[in-house]
Amino acid sequence: MRIGILSYPMLFERDDGVQQQVRETIRALVQLGSQAESPVAVQVINPHATRLDEFDLIHVFSATQGNHRLVDAAAEQGVPVVLTPLISPGWDRASGTSARAGDHRLGNLTAWNVQSGYARTRRALQQASLIVALGEAEKRAIGAGFLIDGAKVRVLPNGVNPALLAADGELFRKRTGMTGPYALMAGPISPYQNQLAMARAMGALSLPLVLVGEAGERDQDYMRELRAVRGVTCLGALRQDGPMLASTYAAASVFLPPAEGQGAPLAVLDALAAGTPVLMAHDTPSSMAGAGFALVRVDWNDTDAQQRAVLRLLVSPPLREQVRGCTWERVARQLAACYAEVATLRQAALV
Repeated sequence: MRIGILSYPMLFERDDGVQQQVRETIRALVQLGSQAESPVAVQVINPHATRLDEFDLIHVFSATQGNHRLVDAAAEQGVPVVLTPLISPGWDRASGTSARAGDHRLGNLTAWNVQSGYARTRRALQQASLIVALGEAEKRAIGAGFLIDGAKVRVLPNGVNPALLAADGELFRKRTGMTGPYALMAGPISPYQNQLAMARAMGALSLPLVLVGEAGERDQDYMRELRAVRGVTCLGALRQDGPMLASTYAAASVFLPPAEGQGAPLAVLDALAAGTPVLMAHDTPSSMAGAGFALVRVDWNDTDAQQRAVLRLLVSPPLREQVRGCTWERVARQLAACYAEVATLRQAALV
């Protein structure tokens, strides 16, 4: 079975958790396809030189950035699509209803000649033969926000960067001079990620907060507010596969996940892989086997509860063991099983 991999051209112009996840998944799939006994042959498609119908199936990463046209083109040519949509877990029934109402108004105003980003994403989800979600939260968002039947969504865990499993805090301590405990947040610097509230909560405990990530142009004022909070250290962007990021995770006393976004589940898994406990909201799902030792759940709107939980972790930290998780090679094998499922369904439909 010949599998083609596609995404939007600018995907790898950034280097954060999502890009790393896509890159590692593609690498593992290509490696799997190169094995003699493999039932799949995997290739990253150059759309300027190759037609989609030269493949038995295509796997599209991201349902945004114009990728709905890739799914449309595949459907027109009768090529099944596996879609890893990278939908924000923040979508729910209310936001989906509002988006559809906005689509209806936009359609009336433009004689249905203009489509919103929501409509394009929903169309890609509808046309995909199978959808791969990164976690249960994303699966629920796909169902509630975009009204997609959960029967065609598969939840596959991400792989773990091997560097995190072998990391310790020595490199971080040496480069930063920080020798005491600290809280860590990793992700884009933005009001949507709630770093400022966390910085103030940790500042009240006299616990330093280390931030990994960059602020966009429109969020530079927010970054200045963050830097003004006592105890905040901004490291900027760090290479996802680099030793400094792994050491920063390993040296932290507690990891505070970003509030929302595609990279939030990936960041939590990275922290757990490095053996660092994670403060999570009560309603955040986790299906990570063996992670219970390091997951502390609180009400995400209760600053006092967050501070008490952090203090407990500082006074009585859990045993620093690591969640091994699955390898990227295992992810590739699970995706190969999804490809086989889609091929079987297609064959049955043709009979």
